Amino acid sequence: MKEPLPNVHVRAEVLVQALPHMQRYDQEIVVIKYGGHAMGDRAAAEDFAEDIVLLEQSGLKPIVVHGGGPQIGRMLGRLGIESEFKGGLRVTDEATVEVVEMVLAGSINKQIVGWISAEGGRAIGLCGKDGNMVRAKRAMRTILDPESKTEQSVDLGLVGEPEHVERGVLDAVLKAELIPVLAPVAFGADGQTYNVNADTFAGAIAGSLRAKRLLLLTDVPGVLDKEGKLIPELSVEDCRRLVADGTITGGMIPKIETCIYAIEQGVEAVVILDGKVGHAVLLELFTDYGAGTLIRRT
Repeated sequence: MKEPLPNVHVRAEVLVQALPHMQRYDQEIVVIKYGGHAMGDRAAAEDFAEDIVLLEQSGLKPIVVHGGGPQIGRMLGRLGIESEFKGGLRVTDEATVEVVEMVLAGSINKQIVGWISAEGGRAIGLCGKDGNMVRAKRAMRTILDPESKTEQSVDLGLVGEPEHVERGVLDAVLKAELIPVLAPVAFGADGQTYNVNADTFAGAIAGSLRAKRLLLLTDVPGVLDKEGKLIPELSVEDCRRLVADGTITGGMIPKIETCIYAIEQGVEAVVILDGKVGHAVLLELFTDYGAGTLIRRT
């Protein structure tokens, strides 16, 4: 039985409105960081997988980088390994990095590949170690001591930050019309395995490929002001000011650092948005309304 005609017209109008956006992103690379918190809702996860497949079938070249903080935390708890955070980043020792690699490059990575495959996509799961794609170095961080108001160095253990991205690996995967799903685990020049913050990893991937967009899907609507209201658009200068005055704090700081880095490397714009919203990726890329906080150079 056919649908009532008005519904057909509405759907046709939606497609017409989406067409200019599809043309704008045709053959462009879009890197999507899928946060561990955003994975918690199965329905939203299935919406996400549908979005990724539709992007690829619409002529875009999506690359998924995923986190897994909550899942890592639960596994560490089950194994009796205590978690510690400094400056919004997980402190990682030898025992922790083994669990990180098992959870990120193992169960979570293949789960996302499975979701995309179930929606008709052709995804391949990789981590930074594969093909020596991402070389990492030990991360050096400072945090502001709330009492003394001075910068203090923190030791994060086996936490790394990308030092080099071998884009040839990803170019080959994209040329084969596969959807890369990347876990943020990488080798260092010392042969050590490093736990890389997923936002930082995604920013390095996007920057090396000069991606059209980097989307950071998380569990908050975007960047919020001091009253808790969404800020729809920011410049790099605005971001630095909001970090300095304490509006942006905690785990949002590494996200903002990633946004600034990616833009300075040639990414046109970065968006921080709520991955638990149904079809958030399509709303951001294929509609006039957007979803979250858009960050540009100026």
